[in-house]
Amino acid sequence: MPASDVRQVTDFALGLQRMQTVLQQFIEGMKQTTLLEYIAVFTGIISVCVSKKENILVYPVGLINTGIYTYLSLSGELYGEASVNVYYTIMSVWGWIIWARKNDQQQHVLHITFSTGKQWIGEIAFFAAFYVAIYFSLTYLKQEFSANTIPAADAFASATAFTGMWLMARKKVESWYWWIATNVSSIPLYFVKGMYLPVCCFLCC
Repeated sequence: MPASDVRQVTDFALGLQRMQTVLQQFIEGMKQTTLLEYIAVFTGIISVCVSKKENILVYPVGLINTGIYTYLSLSGELYGEASVNVYYTIMSVWGWIIWARKNDQQQHVLHITFSTGKQWIGEIAFFAAFYVAIYFSLTYLKQEFSANTIPAADAFASATAFTGMWLMARKKVESWYWWIATNVSSIPLYFVKGMYLPVCCFLCC
């Protein structure tokens, strides 16, 4: 067999072995999933479903979800994600208030809208400011207190989540773009920390 073919077969075998290792790690992690993680994922799925229907229940259900994820994030040394969930809690209260607001005709004041070009610039600036602040905070934290912190990835997931929550409270369609970015970037973060059920939630939602 030519050397190139041998190399391809070897690479394929190694790739298959790595996939089996990851799958086994995932299965073992799922077996160790706690009740809190199940509740967090369940409330997260409900929150996404009701938010799609513009239902104000997204906020009380979300408050349960964010409280649990704050604890889980701190336990896994995902400090950026923990700060996000504290922020979620505050924004959920604010969003609950403005979503419930009605005019004299008992009609809801806030409606779903698309962002203008000017608003998009503001949203990107909002994201960038939070990313820089969280990144440097986590870098300091990694050097001084927690070597397991992942500054760049955690800051990106956190900053997109900050932006998504801010826009959701204002009923902006673009909030979904930021939520998708948050989910995608959170998958490897939670996976390396051994939180496999939340990974499934991010994949589904």
